[in-house]
Amino acid sequence: MNFGFVIDNRNCIGCHACTVACKSEHSVPVGVNRTWVKYVEKGTFPDTRRIFSVMRCNHCEHAPCVEICPTQALFTRPDGIVDFNNDRCIGCKSCTQACPYDAIYIDPESLTAAKCNYCAHRVDVGLEPACVNVCPTNAIICGDLDQNDSKISNLVSRQQVTARKPEKGTRPKLFYIEGDDVSLKPLETEHISQSLWGSQSIGVGHHSGRKNGNSVNFDFNKISSVKNHDSSEKERRKDSFFSPKNRLSGGKRAARRVYDSPSKGILWGWEVAGYIFTKALSAGILGLPLLLNQLELINLSNETLWIISLLSLLFLAATGVLLILDLDQPTRFIYVLLRPHWKSWLVKGGYIITVYGGLVTFLGGAHFLGFGEFVKWLVWPVLAFAVMLAIYTAFLFAQAKGRDFWQNPLLVLHMLLHAVVGGSAFLLIVGLFWQSINPMIPFLQNILIGGLVLQMLSLATELIIPHPTADAHITVKVITQGVFKSEFWGGVIFIGCILPFLMLIFSFAPVITAFAGFLVLIGIWYSVRIWVIAPQTIPLS
Repeated sequence: MNFGFVIDNRNCIGCHACTVACKSEHSVPVGVNRTWVKYVEKGTFPDTRRIFSVMRCNHCEHAPCVEICPTQALFTRPDGIVDFNNDRCIGCKSCTQACPYDAIYIDPESLTAAKCNYCAHRVDVGLEPACVNVCPTNAIICGDLDQNDSKISNLVSRQQVTARKPEKGTRPKLFYIEGDDVSLKPLETEHISQSLWGSQSIGVGHHSGRKNGNSVNFDFNKISSVKNHDSSEKERRKDSFFSPKNRLSGGKRAARRVYDSPSKGILWGWEVAGYIFTKALSAGILGLPLLLNQLELINLSNETLWIISLLSLLFLAATGVLLILDLDQPTRFIYVLLRPHWKSWLVKGGYIITVYGGLVTFLGGAHFLGFGEFVKWLVWPVLAFAVMLAIYTAFLFAQAKGRDFWQNPLLVLHMLLHAVVGGSAFLLIVGLFWQSINPMIPFLQNILIGGLVLQMLSLATELIIPHPTADAHITVKVITQGVFKSEFWGGVIFIGCILPFLMLIFSFAPVITAFAGFLVLIGIWYSVRIWVIAPQTIPLS
């Protein structure tokens, strides 16, 4: 069996019966939806029409939410339904980033992921999903796509049907008859904060069951500024609905979104940016001295080795704390290790952190006790896991199929450079107070200079080379010309790259090099923060 949906837009009247039935059937809280109806008005008076599109989980054949889920809380049933288990969910929000259709939300009451599950409990007893049962015009058709004589199979094979974002390779099983791009493609219409029937908050996330306040409206043509939330209703309505120019149509008044589900907002925030930052430092602080020692460029004493091992472990501990803080079910964090889904890079990352922590503890402890000679064999395994610690998040982000900007192989290089540049910068700061690492200072300065050059080249490559999708292209504009432009050009490029590069080139004074290292760390933080948050400002539905 292979269950799917067809939405027949020839019959849909936008009555919201499906939304109400879904909320009633599953006790869906106010503010979130498993099924919702999106209204788009197309054309200019008097030649206008209103398009209704029922939005929900696509029950993909290759569901990215299932692949990224670390605890198998999301799973695909034998009949093709993508279902979820609240008892296994840790609230990591990876699935919300992986879903290209914005179909998954964090329930503000249970603090676990939820979505349309095809009313699996009804299907199991031979009933139709609640939305199908109540639709007054039979606009929602469900059934087995593999059954040749089923109504849904006949519609899909004989009618011209459309699916959302087929280029993602997810093989969605939600099809639209007479689906219109202005409704099915998120960037065809501008997101609004006022609808014709009420106010809906844009950018209000349900992270940890509370509003995070990241309310940001983007002009997708200019990608320039945040709108003033104190502006009057009249001004906002005029800007959103009745502007002489439609921002997304080159000056033509084409289509406008007039009713939709509220945005989920920024679900991966400072905690995720923080743990990427701290794990980069943990890897670099120990990895660079060990590598220099192995290459016989320096000779590290037992004392130096156990102290830098301790520093690395402190940042690794901070990484673990931030990871747990980001979970909406933090008491279940151990499920990542005890109930692992091995396809998820969140699980692989959890084990990398654990193994790296164990190896570093063993290495540092041996040197602290004076048995460093007996653990020389540990150095290369520690270096290997330090590299994996630095870069594994790039593969986790690559599994987040909903965010096109993260689907870039250069992200591996960015994160490796964060460890190299961040580790050398931190050690230069420590060198101002700790004389024992003075022998490695010249090497660290050269590594930092080279790392900054590579970092600027990689950023230029990332942002200058054209991106293959509209979402990624707009993300670049958000970073370089939009609300993040000051942080990017001022924080990442000038403070984090150009200024410390010039300081290191023209001065080798310890105070200057330490200050340059401090500026580099500021730049890395801005870079990580922007790369995490900016892609999440692009609408998925």
